[in-house]
Amino acid sequence: MDVANRLNRNALKKMHPGETLWDGELKGFGARRQKDAVTFFLKCRFRGRQRWCTIGRLGSPWTLDTARREALRLLLGIADGEDPVRASRGADTTVKEAVEQFLKEHGPKLKPRTLVEYKRLCEQVIIPKLGKLHLDEDMQREVGRLHAGLSSTPRKANLALMVFSSFIGWAEKNRLRPEGQNPCRGVAKYRDAKRERYLSAEELGRIGTALAKREAARTEGPFSIAAVRLLILTGARLQEILTLKWSYVDVARGQLRLPDSKTGAKVIRLSAAAQAVLRAIPHMSKNDYVIVGDKEGQHLVNLQKPWRRIRKDAKLSDVRLHDLRHSYASVAAELGGSLPMIGKLLGHSQSQTTARYAHLADDPINRLNEEIGEQITAALSPKRVGSDNGPSGDKQRWPAKVTP
Repeated sequence: MDVANRLNRNALKKMHPGETLWDGELKGFGARRQKDAVTFFLKCRFRGRQRWCTIGRLGSPWTLDTARREALRLLLGIADGEDPVRASRGADTTVKEAVEQFLKEHGPKLKPRTLVEYKRLCEQVIIPKLGKLHLDEDMQREVGRLHAGLSSTPRKANLALMVFSSFIGWAEKNRLRPEGQNPCRGVAKYRDAKRERYLSAEELGRIGTALAKREAARTEGPFSIAAVRLLILTGARLQEILTLKWSYVDVARGQLRLPDSKTGAKVIRLSAAAQAVLRAIPHMSKNDYVIVGDKEGQHLVNLQKPWRRIRKDAKLSDVRLHDLRHSYASVAAELGGSLPMIGKLLGHSQSQTTARYAHLADDPINRLNEEIGEQITAALSPKRVGSDNGPSGDKQRWPAKVTP
């Protein structure tokens, strides 16, 4: 290594955030500038495996000289068979221990349902596969194997990778690992084959018939039927309807004003049909929810069983409740709604989420293009001399005689 790259006090002062400098004297010893601090570290190998050992931040007690001596001590320890990470900061911390701390500290910042998913993936996937590793180890190979081992469930594999990456980011922020060494970065995710099902007008009619029959026969609860109708007419997410409170209903504006949702506070616009459904729902005493559940004061928790019965009557066994949201977007696109408009109606926080409906938004354009083609073709068709009528006998807006 060029001596000019050797760490010195002047070089440390001039480091930029995200920059790493390597020592020209002691192999593997270096310093990395984080946002507001410089951290010394040692990159080495122990028993064939690469290790990253965090020595400490620049400042008492770590100066350039003391950090270099500490790096040398760790290297000498390796020669004697001593694991270097066990002598450095965070060396005794396993992934399992750090993950548990991560969930305690970072968990309260997540939405409740998200936290449940984080805990499930940590307990079922991350801890069993990676829990015994030490936090300062190079884990890219193990993370790659974990992801590959879940190839039969690609969505679960990608979610586990996302959660572990979030955990590593937390560990780096808390200086338990050097920054910029996320082992998830080089692991390619599986393609997300999202299943999207759109209901045709005829299929929507079959669902409407099934709802009406069950409502008339009283073979389904009124709140379950109302929930399905609201899902169809608003494009809302399932939990947004199930947890809807009467206090969120703004009758004057014709809106549902949700204080929180998957994407934060959200406004759902109500059509006249959706407002009619809401007006027909009875208000229950001592219950703030619109879709009332079996337990006093609680909302309906499980709409899946009623939905299975309804879709069975409609002979639509492959349709999920979430497909009703897709179908709402499909109708919006067929009516000429632009992608930004559809995204606004669905409450998407990012434009790329709405982009999945791009092919639907093309349908009205395709129909217009087809009609234009038909009109031009009719104009180009040979006509009888002296006739000013087209094939249908209607007056032509184009010249009656056209030479192809």
